[in-house]
This record gives sequence, structure tokens and C-alpha cells, in this order.
Amino acid sequence: MLKEKIVVADVVKKYENPIGELVQVACQFSSAINLLSEGRRINAKSIMGIMAISPREGMEVDIEADGQDENEAVAAMSDFLRCTRS
Repeated sequence: MLKEKIVVADVVKKYENPIGELVQVACQFSSAINLLSEGRRINAKSIMGIMAISPREGMEVDIEADGQDENEAVAAMSDFLRCTRS
């Protein structure tokens, strides 16, 4: 299992549909991916879950991934939420 703590950038300004696009990023990986924030653990592949925590600028999030591609999964989720994805 791999875990990384990040601070979310302004995803609303950067992406057209940040919640849907974040779920699409998560679904590219076979690893189980969870976001932990404000006392909640959310499956990153669940659009309803992501809507429940609604990632926003300044929010602290722990990204957790467990599986064969966990390194790539955490990196991609981190890049998306920090708005450094190209």
C-alpha cells in the first residue's frame, strides 16, 4: 500500500468537470484507490463518493492506493489534484 498527503489546488478552475475527470483518472488503474479527507474514506472510482467530499482548493487529502500499479495511481491522482497533470 502506498499513501501520499497532498493539498488540493483549484481543480474547479483547471478542469471542465473535475469530479468526473478525477474518477476517470482513478479508473485507469487496477489498484484500489481511496481518498481520505475530513474523517472520510472514499473510493476514488466512485463518482458519488467523490461528489461527497467535493475536492476543493486548500483541502488536505491522503491518497491511498493498493495494487500492482499503486505507484502510478498515486502519482496520477496527485498530479490531477495538485493541477500539475499535463
